[in-house]
Amino acid sequence: MSKQKSREIKKRLFEILSSTNWKTSLDEVYSYTPRKVINPLISFFCNKDVTIKQRAIITIGEVVNFLASQDMESARIVMRRLMWSLNDESGGIGWGAPEAMAEIMSLNEQLAKEYASILISYANPEGNYLEHIELQKEVLKGLARLGEVRPFLIKDAIPFLKNNLSENEDINRLRKQILSLLN
Repeated sequence: MSKQKSREIKKRLFEILSSTNWKTSLDEVYSYTPRKVINPLISFFCNKDVTIKQRAIITIGEVVNFLASQDMESARIVMRRLMWSLNDESGGIGWGAPEAMAEIMSLNEQLAKEYASILISYANPEGNYLEHIELQKEVLKGLARLGEVRPFLIKDAIPFLKNNLSENEDINRLRKQILSLLN
């Protein structure tokens, strides 16, 4: 695909995510092959406009769930890419990756069974704990989202949520929210 075509798709996706009726425009997103929209959607995770970021996360969940119905291995590759973005060796920070992983898993049971433990590990001080406070908030938001749909898959997070109180009020509020889903 040419760079020009890629830029056009990214521009159109931004227009869709920015519109007031963006949910009704998701059919247009499906008119592109899933692989052509993944990169632009991930790039919107860094958008300063929180609405654009959240809509990109929701949309990537829909797109990857659709992709999984056609080609599960390609959907797994997207999940691994999101995981890689959270790895120190990636050279990036991985903004939005925990929430995107959770959104995908909330829509796709197979991917949830395969990757929920990895999302949990980002909250585990003995595991792959993400120390950056904003990323930790994203992990907890992701666990909350996954817990809304598949609470049985995040039960292993309970010890980390109960025993690691933070000085950050947002983190403690998110932990309480998740624990309430599990009770």
